[in-house]
Amino acid sequence: MASKVCTPPVEAPIAIILLLVPISYIIINDFIKLIEAGHAVNYALNEINIDQRVADFVNFSFSIIETNKTHLVAAAFTFGREDLIPDMFIEILKKSDSEKISYNKLSYYLQRHIDLDGDEHGPLSLRMITELCGDDDQKWNETLTVAKQSLEKRIALWDAITDIIQQQKKENTMIQFN
Repeated sequence: MASKVCTPPVEAPIAIILLLVPISYIIINDFIKLIEAGHAVNYALNEINIDQRVADFVNFSFSIIETNKTHLVAAAFTFGREDLIPDMFIEILKKSDSEKISYNKLSYYLQRHIDLDGDEHGPLSLRMITELCGDDDQKWNETLTVAKQSLEKRIALWDAITDIIQQQKKENTMIQFN
């Protein structure tokens, strides 16, 4: 197998990943080939060189899908992404504005997600949760559990991405001084 660096989470927006983390297309292609060959996600993740926290995030996402419980999938989607992303992206834009840095395409991408997720997708996903859970206390309790787990996995995912970026900055600095 070819030499590998890190790979982004399967569900991460590729546009951001391409801008933030220098990735190896070989890893992504290896992962896709393993899935296409009929291997399980967990097996494919174990076969590629990937940060364990990223693998945990992807495995968690697929474990929720495999429950076949729509309210749990909706909870992971809503509270692990749709309800979270706008505020996170707003902070990224504020930081870039405060540093007088312009990233036209990235800024557009982030603002578009803020608008869609904050104004449309977020509220719709919350309504979806309400409709899926209805008056069923067990579904609401399961939704709360998955929402918390989704946030924990999302935090670990972004911590992993931050660590990878910091490590690559160190490596680039070391190369420049050598």
